[in-house]
Amino acid sequence: MSVQTEGMRLGDWLKWEVDNQYSRDVVTILAGSGSERALTTGMVLGRVTKGAAVGAAVAGNSGDGTITAAPAVGQAAKPGVYRVVCIEPATNGGKFAVEDPDGVLVGIAAVGTEFATQLTFTIADGDADFAAGDAFTITVAAGSGKVVQIDFSATDGSNVACGLLTEPTTASDGADRSAVAVVRNAIVSANGITWPAGATTNQKSAAIAQLKSLGILVREGA
Repeated sequence: MSVQTEGMRLGDWLKWEVDNQYSRDVVTILAGSGSERALTTGMVLGRVTKGAAVGAAVAGNSGDGTITAAPAVGQAAKPGVYRVVCIEPATNGGKFAVEDPDGVLVGIAAVGTEFATQLTFTIADGDADFAAGDAFTITVAAGSGKVVQIDFSATDGSNVACGLLTEPTTASDGADRSAVAVVRNAIVSANGITWPAGATTNQKSAAIAQLKSLGILVREGA
């Protein structure tokens, strides 16, 4: 006689929620790319909150140097506009203060040297030297807000836990799909939730802390 294995059910991992009209939200699962995207109940989700970055010189600069046109976006980068302002001019060089969209100093970038905090870019020297106050902007686009299985290596925001999927759902190749996720105020069983293959203990611990900040408590033995 063949053996059948029963799949995971909602009650196997969701142990309590304040109210399903409050604890759950409708989410959009990002379309599959080249194949369908199949997600299971209890899967930890991440949300795409950031897109690509574009670097550009501010009009009126004295120096004619350039900045990387498409800086790489790191995991800690924020959507919005970064300002990169010359604070220490120098012949064929200079230093620039890098501020995030909230005006917080991220670091100091030197002309000709790769900067790699939150964003990765290089300011190149030109024929005319930079003057104090010369500036560049780096605009990090907002993400789609769609969800995928949490991806600890991603830099688009989907590396941060945002909830857990209630029912198995498949987004076909090229087509998004609506679903429901537990996104706040709940207790879930550590034994019932689903992580990406190869997730480390440290990665899981970080995601569990992120879920806790949403009011979702992960309990051992629940």
